[in-house]
Amino acid sequence: MIAGRNFDMGGRISERKRKTAETEIDLRINLDGSGVSAIASGIPFFDHMLTLFSKHGLFDLTLRVQGDIEVDFHHTIEDTGIVLGECMKEALGTKEGIRRYGCAHLPMDETLVRVVVDLSNRPHLEFRAPAGTPSAPNMPFSLVEEFCRAVANNLRANIHVELLYGRDGHHIAEAVFKGLAKALREACEKDERVKGIPSTKEAL
Repeated sequence: MIAGRNFDMGGRISERKRKTAETEIDLRINLDGSGVSAIASGIPFFDHMLTLFSKHGLFDLTLRVQGDIEVDFHHTIEDTGIVLGECMKEALGTKEGIRRYGCAHLPMDETLVRVVVDLSNRPHLEFRAPAGTPSAPNMPFSLVEEFCRAVANNLRANIHVELLYGRDGHHIAEAVFKGLAKALREACEKDERVKGIPSTKEAL
């Protein structure tokens, strides 16, 4: 079951609820916020990553999830990415006046990650990391990719994530989430020089 609402009260805001047999999610995002968040996913490390995502993207984000984390973390993390992508797409509306593209190089101690975003309405995730990339102590690295894929597919964005180098699993995951936040922030931002929809097709 999915329910959503779009708000226009001085910000690009969307709220959605999604309930399945595996997860129950209530998420609200303001793309024009200041980075305030209240996150409760049941997975402390994922909460930390989403708090960073909110802070560095300047997205106000409220999230409550009840998921089958006794099975594993996969459903909770993937389904959160689905709803986050849906909300961001809804909040963007027609995409008139946005920059559309965003790019971030994000260092985290010994780690460097590059994230590039195109809000093209053509969903694709290119996620490049060496085989055997270490996980954070309490979150498999494979779920970082699954989260990014869920966001890309449901935001209908072209997202490229590349681990240029790194050794510490915590630093790598954190750099990906921060880099994604900063690239999305840039892509979502309004630019007064952009008139209408930033595409020669006049549609995104």
